[in-house]
Amino acid sequence: MKKAATICVQSGWEPKKGEPRVLPIFQSTTFRYETSDQMARLFDLKDAGYFYTRLQNPTNECVAKKIAELEGGVAAILTSSGQAASFYSVFNICEAGDHFVSTSAIYGGTYNLFAVTFKKLGIEVTFVNQDAPEEEIMAAFRPNTKCLFSETISNPSLQVLDIAKMARIAHANGVPLIVDNTFATPINCRPFEHGADIVMHSTTKYMDGHASQVGGVIVDSGKFDWAAHRDKFPGLTTPDESYHGLVYTDAFGEGAYITKCTVQLMRDLGSIPSPFNAFLLNLGLETLHLRVPRHCENAQKVAEFLSAQPDVAWVNYPGLPQDAYHEVAQRQFDGGRSSGVVTFGIKGGRERAIRFIDSLKLAAIVTHVADARTCVLHPASHTHRQLSDEQLLEAGVRPDLIRFSVGIEDAEDIIADLQQALSAIQEA
Repeated sequence: MKKAATICVQSGWEPKKGEPRVLPIFQSTTFRYETSDQMARLFDLKDAGYFYTRLQNPTNECVAKKIAELEGGVAAILTSSGQAASFYSVFNICEAGDHFVSTSAIYGGTYNLFAVTFKKLGIEVTFVNQDAPEEEIMAAFRPNTKCLFSETISNPSLQVLDIAKMARIAHANGVPLIVDNTFATPINCRPFEHGADIVMHSTTKYMDGHASQVGGVIVDSGKFDWAAHRDKFPGLTTPDESYHGLVYTDAFGEGAYITKCTVQLMRDLGSIPSPFNAFLLNLGLETLHLRVPRHCENAQKVAEFLSAQPDVAWVNYPGLPQDAYHEVAQRQFDGGRSSGVVTFGIKGGRERAIRFIDSLKLAAIVTHVADARTCVLHPASHTHRQLSDEQLLEAGVRPDLIRFSVGIEDAEDIIADLQQALSAIQEA
């Protein structure tokens, strides 16, 4: 098997004689065929190929293949955003009257998607504490539960998921474990190796790495046996009348989940990235294996610096020996690396935390995380402001929490910026 660095640079697009060395942008809505039967066979899913970019495009497919190989999966689909990937990953196996379980410490937008929007679709969610004993989490499952969803490293609380534990719980209930691996990336962690079944990412973050495009991806391990739980997943195991009674598990085997997601959900909902966005994403992927270790190296230095500052109330970073998730990070992540994100609190609470981030100069206040540039956010005031105080605490977001996304600049310059901001709030 190829190493991650080689996959990042070489996989996905393999040019033949006389073809472009760099992945081309197939910026076309449609693709020409010579006979009506050729087109008909594509619409009947009897042949593979391209006929309309909403369903598949050569540029997008090459990038999806690269990410699937990085994660060790059998197939992947690109979406227009990480939110779309979160939605599709669950909705592909849930319908009105169904239920699923999610850990509570997840990105605020995902929490809102599950708690509010899915409810409007007739799908109910139960949130659980991922650190609770297995029997307590097991109690949340019902006969109509269809999946368990979580994040490898929660955004923004930085709780590290024990993937093997959650996989045991999911499989004991006959459902797949879906993991958002955005913060860890496949450079640091490949959830399939720990028992996860489906992985999704906001490719807007580390995979792109330059804040140049918004996107998402869903990767299927091909390992979950949908047919063994035929009654629980009728969308995959019974005839789809919109394709002349085709049964996805019979026709596509280990590719059933991604095929259904593509030809049914993407067909009907259309959250597809443009080929140009996929091209930009591929440029980012080519350096993912170089950037992620640098992000983590810088974040470790920043976390150690902050831990020694009298005005800093607390620091969360799995690379710190005193961190509650240090042990699981060491066991689960390559080299013990987690991500380039550090969270911390400033003594004096919410208002002093806001004054601190307003005093930063190198780090920019942006609604983003995990790109080459250092950036900062106050989630309680920004990304999670739609949540109540009770929901904030349930999601692991304290009022004074600062999310600091450490970039790949020189670590000394990043720390100097933190130092001058701390000095500024001392003088205020």
